[in-house]
Amino acid sequence: MPDRCEVLPGDAVVARRGGGLLWVDAPGSPALVSALHACLGVSGPGADRVLAAVAGQVSSLASGSASFALVLTDDTGSGVALWSGKGQPAVDGVPVSGSSVDGGTLASGFSLGQSLYVGPGQSAPRTPPGVSFDLVEGTVPGGGATLHLAAPAPSSAASPATSASPAPSFSASSDAGFGASRGSTAAARPESGEQTAFWSPSTDSAVPLLRFDDGMVVTIDEDLVLGRRPDNHEMVSSGSARAVPIADTQNVLSSAHAALTRSGREVSLVDLGSLNGTHVAGPEATEWTQLEPGVAHPLSDGDRLLLGWTVITFEQPQE
Repeated sequence: MPDRCEVLPGDAVVARRGGGLLWVDAPGSPALVSALHACLGVSGPGADRVLAAVAGQVSSLASGSASFALVLTDDTGSGVALWSGKGQPAVDGVPVSGSSVDGGTLASGFSLGQSLYVGPGQSAPRTPPGVSFDLVEGTVPGGGATLHLAAPAPSSAASPATSASPAPSFSASSDAGFGASRGSTAAARPESGEQTAFWSPSTDSAVPLLRFDDGMVVTIDEDLVLGRRPDNHEMVSSGSARAVPIADTQNVLSSAHAALTRSGREVSLVDLGSLNGTHVAGPEATEWTQLEPGVAHPLSDGDRLLLGWTVITFEQPQE
C-alpha cells in the first residue's frame, strides 16, 4: 500500500485520493483542474478510456498552456497515466512511456515500482530534508510529489464513494473540503479561509442543497454568501444571508465570491464581482458558462457550480 507521499514546495497543485496522484500547473484554468481532480475517483477496467476522453477536452478546458500529470493505481501494482507538457511521470526515476492522444500522452498497465513521481522534470534522488511532508489525502500547493510504495497500491475504490462515476461531463469530484475535518458536519464556523464550513441537511426534505462531492452538504434554507471569507459581506453583516466559508489554499476565491438567493422554491446563483469568475454547467454539459457579475442565474436540479477550483452540485428536491 502507499507508504509516504512527499510533496515539494511550489505554486502548482498536488492532489492525492485513494490510489490516485495528480500534479497540475494550469494558471487560469480552474475547469481543467476540476476535471483532472474528478478523475482521482476513477478505478478499475476502463480507466484508460476515461482518461482518453478527458484528454480530448483539455484544449477546451485549459486557458493557454497547461502541464499536468495524473496517475491512477490499482491493487495489482500497475498504473494508468495521462500527462501533458512538463508533466511526464517517472517510476523509480525512469520516465513513463506512452502513446500520444488528443490533448496529451496516455499510458496504461505499467509497473509502479517502488516510487512514483509526478511533477516537472526528473524527480530528485533524495528529497531535501525539511521541505516535504506526507500528503495522506487532499489537495495542496506543490511543485511535485513522490509517492513511495511499500507494496502494490490499493484500489482507489476504497476511497469515499461519490454519487456517480466520473465521465466526460466532469461531474464526479471536487476540490472542496480539503483542509477541513471530514469526520464532522457540525455547524461550528471555521476560524480562517483554510477550512470549509458545512451544515448538516435539514430534516425538511423539500429544502434544496449544495452537495460537495466528498459527501458534505450545505442546506439552502436561507440566502447564502460563499467565498474565502464571506463574513464581512453586507448580506451577511445585515443578517439577510448566512456566510459559507470555502477552503482556498490557492487564493483563487474572492472573499465574497458568489451568493445564492431564494424566492419561493427558486434558487438563483449570483456572481458578486469575483476576480476569477463564477461558472455554471448543466448536468450533462461538458463546458462551463461564466456568469455576468450581479446578474441572477436560476438553478435547476443537477446544475454544477464552479467557484475557483471548487465544484458543487445543486440539488432541488421534487415537490
